[in-house]
Amino acid sequence: MESANQDINLNSPNKGLVSDTMTDVPVEGATSSANTMLPTGLTEEESEELRIELSKVEEEIHTLRQVLSAKERHANELKRKLGLSPLNELKQNLTKGWQDVQTSNAFVKTTEKFGEWNEKVTSSDLYLSASATLEDISRSEAYKKTQETLSQAGQKTSAALSTVGTAISRRIGDMRNSATFKSFEDKVGNIKFKVVGGNGNGEGVRSPTEPIPVQDKAPL
Repeated sequence: MESANQDINLNSPNKGLVSDTMTDVPVEGATSSANTMLPTGLTEEESEELRIELSKVEEEIHTLRQVLSAKERHANELKRKLGLSPLNELKQNLTKGWQDVQTSNAFVKTTEKFGEWNEKVTSSDLYLSASATLEDISRSEAYKKTQETLSQAGQKTSAALSTVGTAISRRIGDMRNSATFKSFEDKVGNIKFKVVGGNGNGEGVRSPTEPIPVQDKAPL
């Protein structure tokens, strides 16, 4: 403040002149706002044009989103009327995807490569030698005899099982017709007769061995 007062003093030889310190004071909002508002390398007119264009693009994006949402709702309604469930749609997508895979270059090349490997393996000396060995074994007498022996053993086993079943059934029939089995049945019937006793009408329960009486014919 002393330097400023000295310059304002009428007796000073520098009266009427602005001091250097006063010219260095920046004016607020004069240059800072201009530097912060405008991007580097753009004028104010170019910046305003870009802002207007950005606003239009954002508005178009919003409109397109609304149109897309309406189209999706319409598509879902058509699918519902056609009976296309999400599961059927998934199956169709999987089928189409598999068809695309089969027709792709990678799949075709892989299939061709496997075919070449198969041809190389089947035409190799080791594969031909192994095939010839198996064919020789199948034609050999030892193989034929072994096969015949196994076949005969299977037939004999089936026949033996059938014979055993028949013998058991016959043995059970013989036991039921034997005197011992019939005597056992009579004893069981007598025991039942003694335990049960007579019925409510006063008639006794017949023994299993007692003959059934023949009723006389009713008088005319």
